[in-house]
Amino acid sequence: MALAAFLAGCGEGQKQQQAGPPPTPVTVAPPTKRTVTDYDEYVGRFIAVNSVEVRARVSGYLDSVDFKDGQLVKDGDLLFTIDKRPFQNAVAQARATLAAAQSNLAFTEADYTRGQQLVKEKTITDQTFEQRSQAFRNARAAVSGAEAQVRTAELDLEFTELRAPIPGRIGDRRVTPGNLVTGGTGGNTTLLATIVSTDPIYFEFTFDEASYLRYERNAGTGADIASRGASVPVGLKLIDEKDFSHDGRMDFVDNVIDRTSGTIRGRAVFANANGVFTPGMFGRVRVPATSPYEALLVPDTAIGSEQARKYVLVVDAQNKTVQKYVTLGQLIDGKLRVIKEGLAADDKVIVNGIARVRPGQAVAPQPEGQAQPGGQPPAAAPAPAK
Repeated sequence: MALAAFLAGCGEGQKQQQAGPPPTPVTVAPPTKRTVTDYDEYVGRFIAVNSVEVRARVSGYLDSVDFKDGQLVKDGDLLFTIDKRPFQNAVAQARATLAAAQSNLAFTEADYTRGQQLVKEKTITDQTFEQRSQAFRNARAAVSGAEAQVRTAELDLEFTELRAPIPGRIGDRRVTPGNLVTGGTGGNTTLLATIVSTDPIYFEFTFDEASYLRYERNAGTGADIASRGASVPVGLKLIDEKDFSHDGRMDFVDNVIDRTSGTIRGRAVFANANGVFTPGMFGRVRVPATSPYEALLVPDTAIGSEQARKYVLVVDAQNKTVQKYVTLGQLIDGKLRVIKEGLAADDKVIVNGIARVRPGQAVAPQPEGQAQPGGQPPAAAPAPAK
């Protein structure tokens, strides 16, 4: 009897061994279809649309500084004043010279008019009349020269007031009142200050030759940054921001590729009404790399890594796991990953429980969002290391 009971127990154990463990429950879901656009990201710097070095056009002693360092200025605002007294004297002298020339012109004109009648009456010789005519022409030329001197002197007097040629933010003053300022058009003029425009502002970046060729081949749609006249919309974020929340447009792509670096320069323009962007500041720009297309997306947590290759686990018709190697695209909304190759639209992707199974293992698939038997929701599995 004891032997019979022992043999019966062994038989039951063998049956349980042959049956094996129950299939592992996992959560599955088909890939999500969505129209997406691929983007490339580049680091660049802001530069001013307009930048001006304020230099005097006339030499003299600086009389006053009429702005505060770093303030915003408007077009035409007074910035510096040079001592006007020498230039006022020059204007008075030029006007006096003009008055003398005009007086001489009036006399010679009257003499010339009389000579016209006298030469007809043979009262004076032709030579005398020609001399009067020459004196009249010389007097008229002298008046023109004196008028030009007056305009020059008045222009120099106007140049003693240095006004902002563009709106923007001015830097600090480089010269204080009382110092001699060297002006003119030569190379030794005195730099007084600099002004940079702030709104709008440019953002410059470079991209490699391979990207440029890809953009050029896609430029036929008119929606790529290589389409120089397309004004493609781009996004931007600063170094302390997480999202590309600033919207701008491409407005320039250079016409040559740098031979030393193999890159080409691009430029976007952004509004800067609040003055946050400053020339020289770093940022990251996101530009469209493709036209919109329909893609398959899976949760980023459903992707596993095998050395340098990425894969997902799907469930086949026999409820066994199959490993599929995939080519990844960009991350959408921080949680969905674009799958460019390796996955079909009707695949059942394991989105929860990937850490508990291996390829070829029998599983009990449960559609995503449906509770498991017993009323318990599917257990969350830790994300695999990438």
